[in-house]
Amino acid sequence: MNRRVVMTGIGVRAPGGTGTKEFWDLLTSGRTATRRISFFDPSPFRSQVAAEIDFDARLEGFTPREIRRMDRATQFAVACTRDAVADSGLDLETGDPHRLGVSLGSAVASATSLESEYLVMSDAGRQPVVDPAYLSPHMFDYLSPGIMPAEVAWSVGAEGPVTMVSDGCTSGLDAVGHAVQLIREGSVDTMIAGATDTPISPIVVACFDAIKATTTRNDDPEHASRPFDNSRNGFVLAEGSAMFVLEEYEAAKARGAHIYAEVTGYATRSNAYHMTGLKKDGREMAEAIRRALDEARLDPTAIDYINAHGSGTKQNDRHETAAFKRSLGDHAYRIPVSSIKSMVGHSLGAIGSIEIAACALAIEHNVVPPTANLHQADPECDLDYVPVTAREHRTNAVLTVGSGFGGFQSAMVLQRPQEVTA
Repeated sequence: MNRRVVMTGIGVRAPGGTGTKEFWDLLTSGRTATRRISFFDPSPFRSQVAAEIDFDARLEGFTPREIRRMDRATQFAVACTRDAVADSGLDLETGDPHRLGVSLGSAVASATSLESEYLVMSDAGRQPVVDPAYLSPHMFDYLSPGIMPAEVAWSVGAEGPVTMVSDGCTSGLDAVGHAVQLIREGSVDTMIAGATDTPISPIVVACFDAIKATTTRNDDPEHASRPFDNSRNGFVLAEGSAMFVLEEYEAAKARGAHIYAEVTGYATRSNAYHMTGLKKDGREMAEAIRRALDEARLDPTAIDYINAHGSGTKQNDRHETAAFKRSLGDHAYRIPVSSIKSMVGHSLGAIGSIEIAACALAIEHNVVPPTANLHQADPECDLDYVPVTAREHRTNAVLTVGSGFGGFQSAMVLQRPQEVTA
C-alpha cells in the first residue's frame, strides 16, 4: 500500500506573530523577529540575542491547571494543533479515533520547566542537595518527553499511534516524515504532526555558548542572523512550533478539504562521523535529497524552490551548498534557495516543521521567502539565495532540508497536488 498524503491544516507559533497569517506576513515582508533576550538577564552570556514569541497562555484559552501542568513547548504544540484542526475543517468527533495518530518532534522537550524547577528545588543552585519538599507534582510531565505528544493526543482524542521523535534539529522534519509513512502504509488515515521547542533558557544558551555556535552580534539583534552572508558568525536561538493535519488524499478530496500541499518524498540519513562536525562535500545530505526525490519520482530539474537549513554557521552553509550541487547538478544554480532562519531564528527541533509550513505557504501563494540580512554572499556559497526581498515564483515542487547535531540529515519534497499524477 502506498497511499498519497496531503496537508489540510496548518497551525504556527513563531517569533514575530501569533498565528499562521502573521508568520507568512513576516516572511514575505523580509522582517526579522530577533531581539535581545528578555526572558532572563542575558548579560553573563556570550550570545545575548534570540527570537522570542510573545505568547500568553491564558489568551490562548489554557486554564490555570493546564498552564501549570504543561511546559511552554507543550502549550505551543497544543495551541498549534487547535489551529491546524480548525484550519482543516476536519470533524474529529465523527471519525474513528483509532485511525487518528500524533507524531511530535522536539530537540530539548521540556527543558524550560526542568530548569525552572531545578532552580526552585536547589534555591537557585545555592543548595548542593535539592529539597524534594519543593518538588512540583508535575515534575514527571516535564521529565518524560512522551507526555508532550500525549497532551496533543488528549486534545484531539487520538487513540492511534502516538510518537515522540527527538533527532535534534531534524526532529521537525522527521516527525512529519514518520507521520506520512504511517498514513502511506495504511496504519492510520489522519495524523496530527509537527514539532515544538522552547529552548531560550540559561542552560541551553550556555550550552551553545560553550561550543561557540551562536552569534555574538549582540549590539544589532535585528541583523544578527545572516545565513550565507560572508559576515555571519553563528545562529540565533529561537522558539516556536508548527503542527499539521495530514490526511490520506482520497479522503481529503472526498470531503472537499482545502489542500495546501502533498508530501511526496522524504528521507533521512546520518553521517556517522561527528557530533557537530560536517564533511565539506555534503555527501550525506545529498544522499537524503536524492532518496527523497526518488520517492517523489521527480527529476532534480522539477524542483522550483529549496528551503535551506541555512543556520548561519560557516560550516553548515558551505556543507549544504555542496550538497545541493552534488544532488541537483547544474540545476542547483537555477533554483531559488532561501533560509527563513534569517527572520525567525533557529528553534532547534521545531524549525523543521516551521520550515515545512513556510514551504506549504510558498506553494499556496507562489512566493519564495527571502534570506534577510544577506548583502554579501560567502564566495563558497554561490547559489541564488534570494537576498533581502521575497520573490514571486511558480512553486509546484519544493525541497526542504535539515541538518542536526549527531550527524542527522533529512530532506522532504512537497508538491502542488494537481501537478502530481497518482
